[in-house]
Amino acid sequence: MSDALLKIEHLTRYFDVSKPWLNRVLEREEKQFLTAVADVSFEIKRGETFALVGESGSGKSTIAKMVVGLLGASEGTIDFDGHRMTGTAGAEMRELRRRFQMIFQDPFASLNPRWRVGDIIAEPIHTFGLMKGADVTNRVGELLDTVGLSAKDAEKFPHEFSGGQRQRIAIARALSSKPEFIVCDEPTSALDVSVQAQILNLMKDLQDEMGLTYLFISHDLSVVRHMANRIGVLYLGRLVEVADGKRLFSEPQHPYTRMLLDAVPDLALSGRRRKPVEGEIPNPINPPPGCAFHPRCPLAMPRCKVEAPHRVDTATGYAACFALETQPA
Repeated sequence: MSDALLKIEHLTRYFDVSKPWLNRVLEREEKQFLTAVADVSFEIKRGETFALVGESGSGKSTIAKMVVGLLGASEGTIDFDGHRMTGTAGAEMRELRRRFQMIFQDPFASLNPRWRVGDIIAEPIHTFGLMKGADVTNRVGELLDTVGLSAKDAEKFPHEFSGGQRQRIAIARALSSKPEFIVCDEPTSALDVSVQAQILNLMKDLQDEMGLTYLFISHDLSVVRHMANRIGVLYLGRLVEVADGKRLFSEPQHPYTRMLLDAVPDLALSGRRRKPVEGEIPNPINPPPGCAFHPRCPLAMPRCKVEAPHRVDTATGYAACFALETQPA
């Protein structure tokens, strides 16, 4: 059996952003499509944390929503533990759905303000028919204790908690169906820095105790460095580099990865000069031809403007860049 719990191949997602039909007829315009994710492939091994990073609009959250089934894929496949998820429905999908959950970015928006905390955490237990009666109440109390809250908090409403406490409640809800895989969509970006560290340490402890596998979405490289075993770098919906979590920071292969790392403040006071990120992400409705990064790339060559690079193996993983193909082995 493969040790890959999640396998994604050639995943693509288009959004129809066209004007209404009558406007298009009168203005003689064609339909317009935004490519949010383009031909993305990667695997996540059991027990590891795989992070996706990139600027806003790079397709991170779109991939997260496709993995958990909140969005359908336009093309490509998603396999979870050997089961094809794309196109699967009914009882088979219901059983698979119990095994993966999602922690959302905003703890203020992801919890129902009219429900008590105990009902919020118990909802997946009832949905999947895992327990009944007093067992559910006991399980909710255990989960609240596990995430650093009290069993008595089950009677309270979400507005009675701080942002960090609400995210702990969201984590408890995600754990209530006894999942193996959790998608974390920027779970700390809405929290204070001091609270972020507490939530990240909690997530790492839970991973060690329960053998969880994480897909971790973030734009914060310092958070990713703390959490991830492997890191995938997205640019305009395309995966430009995948590398070992530690070596990506010391040996970036793709020019875009280097650009992101050069913009990170030098907290170690090593004397390294910080360089601001140059340029902006192009319009995804009308992306540049060839390599999408070439208008901002310091290593761009004529070939980059007409051909899309294929991924090549590197010392740290793999990347998609013509400059890597021309380097001596």
